[in-house]
Formats: sequence, structure tokens, C-alpha cells
Amino acid sequence: MLKIAVTYDNGKIFQHFGHTEQFKVYDTENGKIVKSEILESNGSGHGALATLLAINKVEVLICGGIGGGAQEALRQAGIRLYAGVQGNADAAVNMLIANKLTYDPNARCDHHAEHHEGHNCAEHKCGEHKCGEHK
Repeated sequence: MLKIAVTYDNGKIFQHFGHTEQFKVYDTENGKIVKSEILESNGSGHGALATLLAINKVEVLICGGIGGGAQEALRQAGIRLYAGVQGNADAAVNMLIANKLTYDPNARCDHHAEHHEGHNCAEHKCGEHKCGEHK
């Protein structure tokens, strides 16, 4: 069995890992999704999100943009990362278990050290996220 989490918002892959409010977590077995559930992040923040996923025994994360610190936290937690993914969350998981998922190993948000309180989306480029997706 492989446990996969996706940054999640209304059926789609949420494009900013550190601001995700929900993960959709999938249990997969023999190339099929056998169960899925919504995991609330409760506004945990970047480092705590990796811990939340690890506590829930997630082995793989699919997301949009993600910062270097969060990537390192996931690596230390032993969670494989597929970043730079867009579109429907369920479809992305099905593509991953079929070994057909297109992702960008270099998808990064490099602006994390510069802001968090009152940042201006026009000042940065973050993967492919759209500023309207910020919560």
C-alpha cells in the first residue's frame, strides 16, 4: 500500500504548499485508489505541514509550488515529492500510480524568506500559482 497526499482545494491541486489548508490523502494498492479522505492542516505552516504528513504516514506528496525549506523538511521526513503539478487532484494520483505523472523537480517558491506578513503577489513568481488561490 502507498499513501499519497495532494495539496487540495475544491478538487484541484492547490498551488502553494505552505498555504494549503487541506490535503487529500489517498490509500493506493495494486495500482488503484482504495480510499481517500480530507486532512485539514489547521494553518500549520511550512515546517509543521511536513510533520503532519509524516504523522499520517504519507509517503508521497503531489503539489504545485513549494519552497526549499519545505522541500528539505519533506526530504528529512522521508516523503517523496512531485512538485509543479497542476489540475485535478484525483487525476494526478491516478497518473502517478500509472507512472505517467508529469512534474517539475525544480518547481520552487523562492520568495519564502522575504515575506509572509503582507506580501504582494506581484513581487514574486511562485511556480504556477495564481494569486487568487491564496487564502
